[in-house]
Amino acid sequence: MHARIDALVAATAAVLALAASAPRLAAQEDDCGERAVMLVSVLDESGMIPIPGATVVLRWTDTDADRRPVRREVDLQGRLQFCAPGDARRATLWAELGDVSSRQRSVELEPGMSRDVELRLLLESSATGRMIGLVQDARTDRPVAAVAVSLGGRMVAETNRSGQFILSGVPVGVHELSLRSLGYAPLVHPVVVSKGVTTDLELGLVPEPLEMEPLVAMATRSRRLEVKGFYERKFWGERIGGATYYTAEDIERRQPLRISHMIAEEPSIRLDCSGRRCRLVSTRASLGFGGRPCGLSVYLDGVSVGRDLDEFVKPLEIAGVEIYRGAASLAAEFGGSDSRCGVVAVWTK
Repeated sequence: MHARIDALVAATAAVLALAASAPRLAAQEDDCGERAVMLVSVLDESGMIPIPGATVVLRWTDTDADRRPVRREVDLQGRLQFCAPGDARRATLWAELGDVSSRQRSVELEPGMSRDVELRLLLESSATGRMIGLVQDARTDRPVAAVAVSLGGRMVAETNRSGQFILSGVPVGVHELSLRSLGYAPLVHPVVVSKGVTTDLELGLVPEPLEMEPLVAMATRSRRLEVKGFYERKFWGERIGGATYYTAEDIERRQPLRISHMIAEEPSIRLDCSGRRCRLVSTRASLGFGGRPCGLSVYLDGVSVGRDLDEFVKPLEIAGVEIYRGAASLAAEFGGSDSRCGVVAVWTK
């Protein structure tokens, strides 16, 4: 760990000379009009060294509509600008670099005003994890907003309109998670946080007049898939439709001999073995040249590997799979002319 941190600091120092000569962050030059502006800086734990290459993850809250989380990389000075949507009054954000993250910040916004936000990566004390929770009414399964979330007796977050909350930089160990909301019985539950892992929680609050036990379901997420944005695409993709997502647990349950066999069970996808090698193709005739099936593009850990997936990876090595059956459902990360018939994106453990 210390060797990795030293290497990171050394690499950061190597780009500081270039960063110093680079133009100042365009954030100060871009015009956001009457909207609120955030100027974000990502630094090391001491607050002295900018960290280029870090990713800032941001969620707008208190808006008229639910929006997808924003993931953007900082510049060579470790800085980044965000122009807030006109209806946003608060933002929740943190920074990530590999397995290291900053603490989560919640920022109040005012139209026409600029806010400076500093995020410090916890390089020396990176024995932390993250919690992502969904709070619902145990009777109706509807999300519960404005729930006060506390750890160890200290309020640390509040659920948004979708009933969600996120806690980053949580120290490793057992914590007492407490939820309180008007009209519901309090919920107190122990939660185990592991290093570099996201703990996924589904919590059911019971309306006070009902006699029943609170409901808690808990799972852990792959930290690598979290950083790559897999779970965000899965969250939104499953609501929009047209895409399928497998986790390592899904693959383990079905135990396919080859991952292509499992993918070929999806609607409008099959294995075409008419050539020297089998390939995944779309059976939608309108997509193929001359009405013939059209091959799906295949990505492995974000790199295109053509269409012969089974040569590169075995099912037991896979952490997650994303299947997009056409251009309409395609995530922006996998766009391009080669992806018109669909994409299979595979992430290894």
